[in-house]
Amino acid sequence: MKFQKLNLFAVWFFVPVTFVLGWVAFAGRMLLELVGISTPEGSLPGIIVGLLLIFAVVFIIQHLRGALWPLGNSEGNGYRLGLRLLLAANVLALLILAFRLGGHLIVNHDLLLIVDRFTDAFGYWAMGMWAIGLSFVYQSTLSSKVQA
Repeated sequence: MKFQKLNLFAVWFFVPVTFVLGWVAFAGRMLLELVGISTPEGSLPGIIVGLLLIFAVVFIIQHLRGALWPLGNSEGNGYRLGLRLLLAANVLALLILAFRLGGHLIVNHDLLLIVDRFTDAFGYWAMGMWAIGLSFVYQSTLSSKVQA
C-alpha cells in the first residue's frame, strides 16, 4: 500500500476528531473568542479552528518524533490487512466529519435524523476498525519466532 505515513497521520487526526468533536469545536470557539471574534456555540468556524488545532498538534508530534506510532514492518504478518482496515476506518471518519461540517445543509428533518444515526454507526465501526487495524500493524513488528 502506498502512503502508509499519510494513512497513519489520518488515523491520529481522525481519532480525536471522531471521539471528541464537541470539545474540539469548543476549543476552536474559545480560541476565536480570545481573538475577539464572537461565534455561537457549535458553529462551523469553531469546528474548523478546532480541526486546525488538532491537525497542528498531530503534525508537530509527527515532526518531533519523525513518525507516528506504530511504525509497523511491511514484511510482517497482518501489516497490509491492518493498513487496509485503517484506511476503511479513515473513510468512515471522513464521512462523519463531512456530515458534521455540512449537516446544516440538510433541510428535511427526517433525512437529517436518518443520516445522523448512520454517522453514529460509522463512528462505532471506525472505532473497531482502528483498534483492530492498529493491533495488526503493531503485530507486524513482533518477531514471528517464539523465543524459548
